[in-house]
Amino acid sequence: MLFDDRLATVLRSPTRGEAAARTQFRQLLDLLGSAPADEEGLTIEGWRQLSEQAAELTPEEREQIMLRPALEMRDQHLLTFLAFYRLGELAEAIPAEERSRILREPGLRLRNRRLVHVLAEGDAKPAAAAVATARLTEEDWLALIPQMPVMARGFLRHRRDLPPSAKELLAQLGVRDHVLPMPEGMEIPLAEPEAEPVPEPAAPAPAVSVASAGALKDRDGIRTLLLRIEAFREGRRDAASAPRLPLGDTPEDTSDTLTQFAFTTDREGRIDWADMPLAPLVAGMRLDAEGPGVIAVLEDDAAKAMQQRRPLRNARLTIDAAPAIAGEWRVDAAPVFTEADGYFTGFSGRMRRALPAPVEAVEEGSDTAADRMRQLLHELRTPVNAIQGFAEIIQQQVFGPAPNEYRALAAAVAVDAAKLLAGFDEVDRMSRLETRALALEPGDGDLREVVVDTLRRLDGALRSRGAGFDLITRGSPFTPGIARPDLLGLTWRILASLGGALAPAERCEVELTSDGEHIAMRCQLPASLSEMENPLCAPLPEKRPALSSGMFGTGFSLRLARAELASVGGSLIIADGWLEARLGILTPRPALHSTGERNDDAA
Repeated sequence: MLFDDRLATVLRSPTRGEAAARTQFRQLLDLLGSAPADEEGLTIEGWRQLSEQAAELTPEEREQIMLRPALEMRDQHLLTFLAFYRLGELAEAIPAEERSRILREPGLRLRNRRLVHVLAEGDAKPAAAAVATARLTEEDWLALIPQMPVMARGFLRHRRDLPPSAKELLAQLGVRDHVLPMPEGMEIPLAEPEAEPVPEPAAPAPAVSVASAGALKDRDGIRTLLLRIEAFREGRRDAASAPRLPLGDTPEDTSDTLTQFAFTTDREGRIDWADMPLAPLVAGMRLDAEGPGVIAVLEDDAAKAMQQRRPLRNARLTIDAAPAIAGEWRVDAAPVFTEADGYFTGFSGRMRRALPAPVEAVEEGSDTAADRMRQLLHELRTPVNAIQGFAEIIQQQVFGPAPNEYRALAAAVAVDAAKLLAGFDEVDRMSRLETRALALEPGDGDLREVVVDTLRRLDGALRSRGAGFDLITRGSPFTPGIARPDLLGLTWRILASLGGALAPAERCEVELTSDGEHIAMRCQLPASLSEMENPLCAPLPEKRPALSSGMFGTGFSLRLARAELASVGGSLIIADGWLEARLGILTPRPALHSTGERNDDAA
């Protein structure tokens, strides 16, 4: 790769003032954008890793240990990295609006895939401008699109000059225009839209993974540079064991930084690189089975896997060394081989502190299976409620006219959401009843009136098929001490479940009896249910019947009715082709009569 003196000239230039910063930003864009692809340079992960190290140095230190060596050794790869790093510093100093304007200036050349990738990962407006003005080859687009953030891919929807293969790749990744097709024969000239501003996402700290640690081995020069940076920083850091003056200050607590770190080893399993600040403590440590001189002891299975060059997954490691690293660790690592000849070079991975033993939860806690079910239902209701609300907004045209096609789709979505919410309510009611967190509301509802009313409602749906129920009542009273709304729901659950299973022209008897202490409702089972071994476990039908008592079918509805009866001391039994629901009768409260003595006192 040829050495470009122009980059060195720009990097030596001072950036005092906003005008100088904008000028250098434009110069770096032009030089990097027109530079050929640096295929032998740093990978994106390696670039991020080196950026982390460089960010912790002062400008003078970066010039001393990075810029000067790059110029002396005429290392174009390192010089290109420094140019990208300076570009990032300038981007933080120049407002996003100004960067977007510079990127859209005519004559700017963005033909470097690496530069477009870096710009696409930045703020929304400059990213949109970079994606809109980039002039890449078909091969570059195909390589870049899968690596771009989702937001930047969305900006590509507005480009009409992409190669067909790039458009197909975007479609495979789910990026397409979410608009209705234009009517046939109508052509409307479309202006190049400018991307709408979106909230600028906070740039997450790049995580160091096994792949990123392995990327440092791509080039010996980069590895040497990293070691030089670490040595420089280590030389100016006070030793942990250095005595301190009694001035009342306390050393900085770094315990949160000693919980995990990335590392690499050589062929013998000896650590030759690690994250700071643990690098000085673990460098040279050999990972092996228990033996003489081994201070980092792997469990036997992990040691054998390492000898056989197999990956380590959650392997137990015990370190007997300085207090900062002593104790038990967990290791995840993978073997590393060269791409050219498959030569084994060592392992790269991550160590993390073993999790402390879990504290036993108090038995009286509320974290039961039913509570977890209710929490899950709450999490499910939230998005479904939102979907239903937005669907109703579109269907009712609250914010303005909407195409009929969209309104029809929105109406169907709203109906499906309502069914889901009804099903969630049934499951939630079942879990509350089974844990005795809910019981039927007490009241003075009359079961005979409720049964007659329910059969009248069912008759309207069953009459067309010639099916129905024949009611027989004996005795009185029929007041089980349940409020009429809950009694109506319980009765509907039972009778509608049976009614939905009736065949055409099939009729079943319903016997309602009372002996003064208990009420019994006996229902003859339809033939389709009486043939089942246990109707309470009836499977959910593939096609929902026209008459249904709930979203989850006959079996679930009957089990829910049984739970409701059990909450008030009743029962539901199925035997010999009959379903019997039993309830106690509400005992009337004795009347309180006034006495003459009380009247005298009152007077």
